[in-house]
Amino acid sequence: MNIAIASGKGGTGKTTLSATLAFYASQFQTTALLDCDVEEPDANLLLKINVENRYPVNVLIPQVDMDACTGCGKCQKVCQYNAIVLIKARPLVLPELCHSCGGCYLACPEHAIKEIPRPIGTIETGNSNNLFYAAGVLNIGEHITTPLIDEVKKEHRHATLRIIDAPPGSSCPVIHAMEHSDFVILVAEPTPFGFHDVVLAYQVAKSLSIPCGIVINNMVEEYEPLRNFIHNENIPLLATIPHDINIARSTTQDNLIDYMISNYGQHIQNIYEYCTNRVIL
Repeated sequence: MNIAIASGKGGTGKTTLSATLAFYASQFQTTALLDCDVEEPDANLLLKINVENRYPVNVLIPQVDMDACTGCGKCQKVCQYNAIVLIKARPLVLPELCHSCGGCYLACPEHAIKEIPRPIGTIETGNSNNLFYAAGVLNIGEHITTPLIDEVKKEHRHATLRIIDAPPGSSCPVIHAMEHSDFVILVAEPTPFGFHDVVLAYQVAKSLSIPCGIVINNMVEEYEPLRNFIHNENIPLLATIPHDINIARSTTQDNLIDYMISNYGQHIQNIYEYCTNRVIL
């Protein structure tokens, strides 16, 4: 079973919930936490699992044989991302814009283009007892995240429960993290911004035909539009976690998961039981 945990914006407590739920679930079944927030993968700051393996992830970019190139410009015409341009009938490759579609390679009538690997990030993996961990770490300055997210999701397929910590937002990286999941847990803040952004994340999940539940986090007071949205869309409300300054304090004291289990264990148990008893069916 694959469960994605997502939010429309950062700072909602998505990773805290992902790590805590993974830790709790590992007491009952083989569990994997897949950190797909590759621009800022910080789930293991909470779990503290020893990283045992690292390997690079590459994408393919074009390399032009200038001796074979005739300057016909077909490679430039086929590229939708302007990653290859002709300057005085000589192609110039802009690797940072390339999406590795292979179109220029196929379009070249002189077979003057070959594809070479370019590293974009690293996968790291490890495990502690029944809890397995994998994360993608995007290279500094790199902006193409989806191939790295796809590689993270290939890890630990043996786990009976795989929890996917999705990136914040509602763009392509979130879609890649969510797709093929059995269920999406949306973490929402009861504020105007939190409401606006979780609606966008919900629409992504809905477009992928993935059922959702919502956890309201950092509750200070009711935000009526969020409650109405949950009711009107008939989204299961899995838990409401109050504003608690000690959650932040426990992060700085290096015992966040212990604090969450000790103080909000019933909330975590309810979320886990909903997923295992209803989603899997």
